[in-house]
Amino acid sequence: MKKRNLLKLASVIVIGLSVIITSCKKNLTPIGELTTASVYKDFSNYPQVLAKLYTAYAISGQAGPAGNADIAGIDEGFSNYLREYFNTEELTTDEAQITWNDGDVHDLHDMIWTSSNTFSRAMYDRIYYEISLDNEFLRNTTPAKLAANGITGSNATLVTQYRAEARFLRALSYWHAIDLYGSVPFVTEAQSVGVFFPVQQSRAYIFNFIESELKAIGSDLGAPRFSYGHADQAAANTLLVNLYMNAQVYTGTARYTDAITYANKVIASGYTLEPKFQNLFTADNNLSKEIIFPIESDGLHTQGYGGMTYLIHAENGGNMSPANFGIAGQWAGLRVTEQYVSLFSDPSGATDTRAMFFTNGQTLGIADEYTFNDGYAVTKFTNMTSKGVAGSDPTGTFVDTDFPMFRLADVYLLYAEAVLRGGTGGDLGTALNYVNLVRARAYQGASGNITAAQLTLPFMLAERGRELLWEGHRRTDLIRFGQFTGSSYPWQWKGGVLNGTSVPDYRQLMPIPSTEMINNPTLKQNPGYN
Repeated sequence: MKKRNLLKLASVIVIGLSVIITSCKKNLTPIGELTTASVYKDFSNYPQVLAKLYTAYAISGQAGPAGNADIAGIDEGFSNYLREYFNTEELTTDEAQITWNDGDVHDLHDMIWTSSNTFSRAMYDRIYYEISLDNEFLRNTTPAKLAANGITGSNATLVTQYRAEARFLRALSYWHAIDLYGSVPFVTEAQSVGVFFPVQQSRAYIFNFIESELKAIGSDLGAPRFSYGHADQAAANTLLVNLYMNAQVYTGTARYTDAITYANKVIASGYTLEPKFQNLFTADNNLSKEIIFPIESDGLHTQGYGGMTYLIHAENGGNMSPANFGIAGQWAGLRVTEQYVSLFSDPSGATDTRAMFFTNGQTLGIADEYTFNDGYAVTKFTNMTSKGVAGSDPTGTFVDTDFPMFRLADVYLLYAEAVLRGGTGGDLGTALNYVNLVRARAYQGASGNITAAQLTLPFMLAERGRELLWEGHRRTDLIRFGQFTGSSYPWQWKGGVLNGTSVPDYRQLMPIPSTEMINNPTLKQNPGYN
């Protein structure tokens, strides 16, 4: 049905890389059967190795859907990068609650997790697995290594772009690392493969590294929209916008003017709003000109039980019809809290089309965390195309829908927020226009437009919730707005209490996993955790 070079390439070659993680005892499985030397002798392998760096966000192993995991010691579906990014960013907030009793997954929404939490550990390990892959690619594609392998001319020039893409992916994962875990171990390609304890660096130190990397690679990345699925200059600039918007949280110093500067670069780069909101979340959303950076999925080439397969199946249950979503079964897992539903004055979706709820047989409140019918279900993501055709997997198990990690509407909203927070280089009139462009799409006309007087920071937090449900922003947003911990914003089961309760501020960081603390005795645990 779709599909795209990155995903097809990733299914062609099993690469044999030597990787280092954050300690000397990490339980990893080999990536593959070919040796590093043989892979990098042949330039035709380079695009396929690069594809592995991208698809490590979407799949968890070498065989698909299971049976040859990248990381041992945990279920392959659970250990998927995108699945755990969703869990840590969304299950910990008002936007998602899960019915399942899989280990300690409920501790995420209840906000009672410990340093031994299985799912937080999986996210941490996935981040560093990705960083290890990126480092190894960079270690083997230096000018000296290229010359030694006879890679010259236009091929060597293309490798310069590939290296920039690998550096972007590493920067993305380091952003996830400091956002979730704070001060973390820091490893680059400069360290040789071997047994050692990486030095734990501060959030500010790694913030500065990410910033410098993204600025350094800008000219080497492809021009905006040069190839769907690849990181381009706009993707790097969007990551910078996100970095700067959260700089005060990460470093103690606000950088809203820089956020506006780079938002302007993204907005001028040629991406446009998708006319119909729902088409951003379909099996053919790769056709959208709004998605700046996706995590790609393909029902034939990225088979696994994480990623979008998890998200689409887990949102489906109760009286919902799986066939209407292009899948063959229900996992009956994810719903939203009534506090999230209250962001919409009309949750039916008749006015604001972003209110994508299934209510037949569902209650508004979640009296029982383990009952799918408690809480509204969500219909946002689907394995049906915009034309109503099911995805490519004939079994209806694995999906084609891409995850829109970065898209233009988010940048519009971040620009407006940065202006409201006092950043210079923008103006309130432009901010209002960007917000109303987003709302006009949602309301299918100007009926939802707001005035300058209505454009406030509390409005922006609510608007981001309405626009970006389940897209991996909510935890970070709530922290930036001071609404994640404490008692100012309780939602159902926050703190493990039905009506929500205050949680301590140290919950703004996840703990360094206890396994990592054992493996690397030089690490210092985040405050509040053992």
